[in-house]
Amino acid sequence: MTRRTAARALLLGAGELLAWWAALALLWLVLVTTVDTLERIVGASCAAVGALLARAGRRAVTWR
Repeated sequence: MTRRTAARALLLGAGELLAWWAALALLWLVLVTTVDTLERIVGASCAAVGALLARAGRRAVTWR
């Protein structure tokens, strides 16, 4: 793997994590009724964990 393809793979992975996080955070915002500061922190953290698990699950299925 060359340096250029490694950088591309890193950017694609970061983009995928960001997309998953945004989708999960948006879903959380739709489902919650009141938004408090602590709830924002918990929601963002749970969305980040969910994004990591979603990417790991997709990689396990597609063998990448």
